[in-house]
Amino acid sequence: MTLLYIHIPFCDSKCHYCSFNSYVDKFELKSAYMEALKLQLQADLGRFEIGPGDILSVFIGGGTPSTIDPALYEPIFKELWPYLQKGAEITTEANPNSATSSWLCGMKALGVNRISFGVQSFFDDKLKLLGRAHRAKDAIDAVENAKNAGFERISVDLIYATSLDTPKRVEAEIAMAHKLPITHLSAYELIIEEGTPFEKSPNVKKESIEQSRRVIQSAKDAGLEQYEISNFGDPCRHNVGYWEYRPYLGIGSGAVGRIEKERHYPHGILEEYIENPHFKKIETLTDEEILEEKIFLGLRSDVGVDEKILPAQMLQRAYLLAKEGKLRTREGGFYNPDYLLSDEIALFMLG
Repeated sequence: MTLLYIHIPFCDSKCHYCSFNSYVDKFELKSAYMEALKLQLQADLGRFEIGPGDILSVFIGGGTPSTIDPALYEPIFKELWPYLQKGAEITTEANPNSATSSWLCGMKALGVNRISFGVQSFFDDKLKLLGRAHRAKDAIDAVENAKNAGFERISVDLIYATSLDTPKRVEAEIAMAHKLPITHLSAYELIIEEGTPFEKSPNVKKESIEQSRRVIQSAKDAGLEQYEISNFGDPCRHNVGYWEYRPYLGIGSGAVGRIEKERHYPHGILEEYIENPHFKKIETLTDEEILEEKIFLGLRSDVGVDEKILPAQMLQRAYLLAKEGKLRTREGGFYNPDYLLSDEIALFMLG
């Protein structure tokens, strides 16, 4: 089974922390871009021999997918329907300020059955710090509107570890999210990325392992079980597919895909992608690189690591970690009880 990621590179505004491939000044290219998306999708479905029912899940990310009218998505969905597994999870990201009731109903009518809102905070001063274009009330209204539009699976993203965060505020944000009709929560630690406005203001970040543990405990107290280092609640099957190391198509400007041992990179520059949506730069992964990725991904989630893929020395180190209580064993696999230590445990196993 194959996963499908579709990238929408348009945004109403650029957040201070964002390093993604997105644009705030090229909206006149929307129609041409969506046509290029369809052309790449058609070509890749044939190139990689994707058959009827082979696509397990779809994730529309960005950028901001809610800046694109549902009518422009319709040709993409018509192309996709024969290839979707029955009951496939179809997620779209959305921003509270652009996900209007009509947009939500339009996407629901196309077949989208899961929505993920980039809320980031329920405090207006923190939203201003992050450079977000919406306010807390907009986020609350958007979630309620999605529920009214018929969405049963709703996720919100939060960012923590900013200079404005305190233990009480972190707990309050989790509590505010939990009061809404959501089924999933993503909580990401702020990262200062190169080339973003925050690169010149590193003091906006206040890193603390205690704060991360408070986020995790607050989510658990709200009844949202952790299944990955940053994710809680009803699992997103698409993301779980990444951690299971399933193959995936990446459709769109800068959308990376991986089929078997090849990683594919379309043009990252918007105009170049529209001009030639069939272009791919190909990176061939070694067996060692694939093993390393499987270990890192498995240990940061409840997917775990199958002992059958581990060479003798790594298997020995994994059993040593299990003996020390840093890994758990179950049904021929190793599972990490503390996702915050996932990188350290993976590096020890890799030697």
